[in-house]
Amino acid sequence: MKSKSTAGILAILLGSLGAHKFYLGKIGLGVVYLLFCWTGIPGIIGLIEGILYLTKTEEEFQSKYVNA
Repeated sequence: MKSKSTAGILAILLGSLGAHKFYLGKIGLGVVYLLFCWTGIPGIIGLIEGILYLTKTEEEFQSKYVNA
């Protein structure tokens, strides 16, 4: 079971490198984030995703991001 707090913090701090995607087991998306990290767009998306992760309930987070 993945922690939503860990995923949220990784997304906010290291979102531009896709660390949160690698943590959640989404290797393909993590590589895409790495390839485009120089544009800054993955950083913005990571910040938004981190906020979304942290505002979801534990059940919503697990069903949407971990078990999907």
